[in-house]
Amino acid sequence: MSDIAIIGTGKLGTNLGYALTQKGHRITALSDRSLSSAQESQQLIGQGEYGNDNQYAARQGQWIILTVPDDAIEAVAKELASSDIVGQDKFFFHCSGLLTTECLIPLEESGALIASIHPVQSFPEKKPDPNAFQEIYFGLEGMGEALQLAIGITRQLGGKHIILEAQNKPLYHIACSIASNFLTTLLDTATELLSHGGLTNSEASQVLYPLVQGTLQNVKKFSAGKALTGPVVRGDEVTIAKHLDALRNYSELRELYIKIAHRSLQIAKREKILSADKLKSMEVLLGGK
Repeated sequence: MSDIAIIGTGKLGTNLGYALTQKGHRITALSDRSLSSAQESQQLIGQGEYGNDNQYAARQGQWIILTVPDDAIEAVAKELASSDIVGQDKFFFHCSGLLTTECLIPLEESGALIASIHPVQSFPEKKPDPNAFQEIYFGLEGMGEALQLAIGITRQLGGKHIILEAQNKPLYHIACSIASNFLTTLLDTATELLSHGGLTNSEASQVLYPLVQGTLQNVKKFSAGKALTGPVVRGDEVTIAKHLDALRNYSELRELYIKIAHRSLQIAKREKILSADKLKSMEVLLGGK
């Protein structure tokens, strides 16, 4: 098992560090520009020296995992590459879903092995979830020994992996953001609409959760396109018209509804759910777009 240093002690870094200790690895050092954050993560993980000296932390690990914000990765890589700590026995990983290993090139030029490893999961809090990485996917990018090690790490954590080409990472990351972040935004929007209808936020969440859970199960079973239901893909113009009328005093939400409905119509067309005439009349109802 390996000695690991984590630079960046936010939600991901803390959850990842804890999960790795449960697989027999040792967290030797934790570094963050916020000393209190590093100390908190050390207490949650239960291992490692904590501080805000990135170079000192990197000296303590064979694997160095950068879980700093995307816009800080390149600067941290350059900082570490300028020191005397980088060698062929060091593996550096960053966990950005968007950025490629290009931002770690200064480390590679100094003799290190590099790859990126991005868990396709959200981490709402620093308190570690023992099952956070079970059965999830990791998006991996890199080459050679570092990529093979990244594959091994995902397997140890109970996950699966896909290997990404560098040029495809932006689209991959957008897809992850839509599926996670934008889904949350849509659910917040649905909660807001129910609150306008007299429900509290707590009541709205209780009403919507079983619906969302069932929808996700249907997507898993049938695929997103085939699981799509509702008045748009039924071609129910009367219902859509009533929806639009009910949203007349909520212009921003009405515009969002129309845009998503148009996207649903594209799915209905692809899946051959509606006739050409019905698709055309629905498009007219939704504004002729």
